[in-house]
Amino acid sequence: MKNLIIDIGNTRIKSALFEEDELIWEKSFQELAEGKSLWEEIAFDACLISSVRWTREELQQGLTFSFHFLEWNTPLPIINGYGTPQTLGLDRIAAAVGAWNLAGGKAVLAIDLGSCMTFELVDPEAVYRGGAISPGMRMRARAMHEFTARLPLVSVEEKPGSPIGTSTLEGMKAGIWYGMAHEIEGHIAGLKQKFPDLQVFICGGDAQSFESLAKDHIFVVPNLVLRGLNCILNHNVKQI
Repeated sequence: MKNLIIDIGNTRIKSALFEEDELIWEKSFQELAEGKSLWEEIAFDACLISSVRWTREELQQGLTFSFHFLEWNTPLPIINGYGTPQTLGLDRIAAAVGAWNLAGGKAVLAIDLGSCMTFELVDPEAVYRGGAISPGMRMRARAMHEFTARLPLVSVEEKPGSPIGTSTLEGMKAGIWYGMAHEIEGHIAGLKQKFPDLQVFICGGDAQSFESLAKDHIFVVPNLVLRGLNCILNHNVKQI
């Protein structure tokens, strides 16, 4: 079965075609019309759309194919143990499902490095326990620039060579990158005390900057959210 997955964010529209769990291709667009011209030409059996920009009704008016629409109460292949599931970001639960699907029944932590850095925990009983949210790289850089009189706006594209900067710019970059790295490692270390077999999957726009953290139980999977959405679609199709 071929699945078309469409993830509509605030700035980008990501889409992917899967054959069961295998990713065939992945493409991104700025505008809906760009994606629509491709999606309406390809053959697929089912489609799932997650959108923070348009409602189901608005998309139905603009698209010629039928689709499942991800909402807070959409059936999931895991148990959602969040206290307020209606407030949980759909990208967060999708990342959690994607990581759970790849972990093969072990406890799993999904870390999404986007505008915010989010942590999502699924236990060995396939229960989503919740997570944590903190500022991402660009948010940290902007905060230092906007809430001080003289600190410039910096951009961190890769791991700084040293955690000790010898200039203001180097110090800011080191503080951002190593601060996030230690935060990631701290969350993992704390959770591994309870879940020794914890698997960790890192995704998001800044995931590649932290590839150096990858080791035997930490994996960088940039398209983790798309994989989670595909897993959710497979689960819902099987329910029919």
